[in-house]
Amino acid sequence: MHIVKTAMDQAYEGVIIVDAQGYITSANQSYATFIGTTLDQMIGRHVTEVVENTRMHIVAKTEKAEIAQLQKINGHQMIASRIPIFSDGELAAVVGKVMFQDVSKLFELNAKYEKLKKELELYKQELNKRLSAKYSFDSIIGTSKVIEDVKALAKKVAKSDSTILLNGESGTGKELFAHSIHLESHRKNGPLIRVNCSAIPESLFESELFGYKEGSFTGAKKSGQKGKFSLANNGTIFLDEISELPMSMQVKLLRVLQEKEIEPVGAEMPEPIDVRIVAASNKSLEELVEQGAFRKDLFYRLNVVALHIPALRERKEDIPVLAEHLVTQLEIETGIPVGGIEPAAFEMLLAYEWPGNVRELRNVLERAMYVKSGDMITEQELRAYLTRNPGASPAAYHQKTLQHILHEAEEEAIRKALKEEKGNKLAAAQRLGISKSSLYAKLEKYYIGKD
Repeated sequence: MHIVKTAMDQAYEGVIIVDAQGYITSANQSYATFIGTTLDQMIGRHVTEVVENTRMHIVAKTEKAEIAQLQKINGHQMIASRIPIFSDGELAAVVGKVMFQDVSKLFELNAKYEKLKKELELYKQELNKRLSAKYSFDSIIGTSKVIEDVKALAKKVAKSDSTILLNGESGTGKELFAHSIHLESHRKNGPLIRVNCSAIPESLFESELFGYKEGSFTGAKKSGQKGKFSLANNGTIFLDEISELPMSMQVKLLRVLQEKEIEPVGAEMPEPIDVRIVAASNKSLEELVEQGAFRKDLFYRLNVVALHIPALRERKEDIPVLAEHLVTQLEIETGIPVGGIEPAAFEMLLAYEWPGNVRELRNVLERAMYVKSGDMITEQELRAYLTRNPGASPAAYHQKTLQHILHEAEEEAIRKALKEEKGNKLAAAQRLGISKSSLYAKLEKYYIGKD
């Protein structure tokens, strides 16, 4: 009993014990001090006479424990537990324990916890945004047969886990296709990790792609670091400019494709991964293989499904709708309103060969928006750039047939969009990447719906 009493007196929590009838048989000094009395004044009295809002006598009747219940005493909220004690199957006593002298401290801690929990959730959401796809197939603007065909094939192969190789010149939109394929796949809820193979120094390639363990090399983080493949686990990794991958890393990537596992720098054992690989190149990997600059076996592994992303000059009929879509985007980004693009300016856009593809078209339009003097983008704003760059043919700007080509291409694109959207004008406008009001203006212009 002496040991029990010593333990009770030294406990931070307040402890009280009552018999089967609810009379106090024992308590510690912490409890007596908290309720503002002495042990001598407590012992032998009924608990209801001593403790405010008590339920000790109720637990003595119900014989059911009450754990972590709120109880208000002397204006303080505290957490109390009441536990029945049995001897030979009969109730012998009820032990009560005050876990906190003032539960407001607990509320404080809980409030801090909830705040941190919300902040963590926001950080997680932000991280997921950064690690997820930003573009879908709807972001790939154009209704030409060549772009529709490649989109259809991309949607089809996205459903599988096959490795995909995207071939195309710089600025054609290979990254848009990579994002879209990820969103169309069963991995869409997993991460999408982009790796620009041309931007990583050769000495850092292995640790960047596969990560490293603690103490692997001088300057390594104590906790080690996950590589891009680990970050992409259960998702997709997009290896952009794969042609720039050093030979030493080509061997290691081949192993990943074959074995479905990676070996971080300093690791004793390989680690399994579940990653879908989408690679992209603006150079012909076949030619690099012939030159001995790219491994043939890796090329075959990557080239399971090859998608050729057409250059802009291969789908010039998409330029009108694409230009209007880009201008709408740029209006939002720059805050500069644009009334439209004049027909003569469109003729210049159609005549140009666009070596930099969609990216170059966007840059040209953005520059034109900043330097334009009126409401519309005119031939004058474009001429300064297009006539001093390769691929432009000034004589072609004044060919009479170009305006007809422009109008025919635009009209055909609108009619096709309306047909595919079964006459739904809002859906057709979204497909074309233009506003609903712009679509209505063009319907009037081409007498579509009136013929």
